[in-house]
Formats: sequence, structure tokens, C-alpha cells
Amino acid sequence: MKLLVSLFFLLFFVSCGDDSSSTSAKNTGPEKGTSNIVDGSFTDPRDDQSYKVAAVGTQTWMAENLNYKADSSFCYNGQDSSCAKHGRLYQWAEAQRACPSGWHLPSKSELEALIKAAGGTESAGEKLKVASGWNSDGNGSDEFSFSAYPAGLRNYDGSFGGEGSQAYFWSSTDHDSHIAYCIILYYNNDAVRFGNRVKTDALNVRCLKD
Repeated sequence: MKLLVSLFFLLFFVSCGDDSSSTSAKNTGPEKGTSNIVDGSFTDPRDDQSYKVAAVGTQTWMAENLNYKADSSFCYNGQDSSCAKHGRLYQWAEAQRACPSGWHLPSKSELEALIKAAGGTESAGEKLKVASGWNSDGNGSDEFSFSAYPAGLRNYDGSFGGEGSQAYFWSSTDHDSHIAYCIILYYNNDAVRFGNRVKTDALNVRCLKD
């Protein structure tokens, strides 16, 4: 009798065993256009553009500038090739709603957390800047693969400037009805500073995962 009971339990566990090989074969990940992060990248379901993703501290960031075509967004010097390489420049109101679902424009406090995780105000730039493309060899180590590129900005009057020298990223926090906060990285030092820009200037957007 004991032998029969033992055989019964043995057959039961075999039939209900782990079928992980079958499950993993079926679980090939989300299809193109979904909002999940797969293999260190994210695909925007609105236009199927793919972005690298980077972790800095406890935050998850798009590691490339947003390039979603929207109203009040621009390519540097009006050249489509610039958007393809370094993303679009957004006026503040458009930047507020430009990120895809599941992501958002970071607040001033969230940008402060990014800077702190990257080493603090005086040195975070070196760790966040991409390893090539900055003027006068002002490149960074890109330690976190955040890859901040000096894409410059579009001024409210329609002129462009700063490519190669500065990177500007909007925050969602405004100072008043005309001005909002941003962070600025520079070619000639390793600091990351908060600045104020008029909301009709157009800057880059880095989306933060919700």
C-alpha cells in the first residue's frame, strides 16, 4: 500500500512540474509599439520610435532626447537631420504633454534627485554627458549611460544657439506665468545648474518613467 501511495505522489509531481522552458519560449516580450521596457529600450507606441533607457539612482530615464513630432516643437536650425540625431526642441507648454503614457516630464525636485544621484551639482555633468560631441573636448564619462548631448536650444525669437556647448532640459515646474525651470550642462565644466527660461523658448525633453 505504501508503495502505491509513493508512486501516486511521484506521478502527481511529474505531471505538475515546472514547465519554464515552454513558458519562456512563448514569452517573447511585448510587440513593437507597447509601452514596456525591453532589453534596455522603450518603443513609443505613438510613432514606433525606440529610445534607450538608463537607470540613475532609483529613477529610470529615457537615455535619448524625445523626438515625438508635436505642435510647438522644432528641429535645430530647422533641419530634420538634427531631430533624427538629437531629438526635438519643445516649448514648455508642449513639453508638459509630450512624453508617452507611463512617462512624464520631470519636476524640479525629480531633477534635483537626478543630480544628487549623479554626484552633486558640481560634478554630475561629467557623469551625465555623452563621451563625444561636446566642444573643446568637454565630453563626459557617461557613467550612467544618460548620454546628455549638447543639442542647444531655440530662442523665443526663432533663433538657435548652444549646439556643441550646452544641453538644456525642461522641468515641469514653473517659476511664474512666463518662466519655467530647466537644467543646463556645459562644455567647459562638469557642473549641472538650474536655470530659468521663458516658456516660449524650446528645449530638449528627457522623459522620466512614472
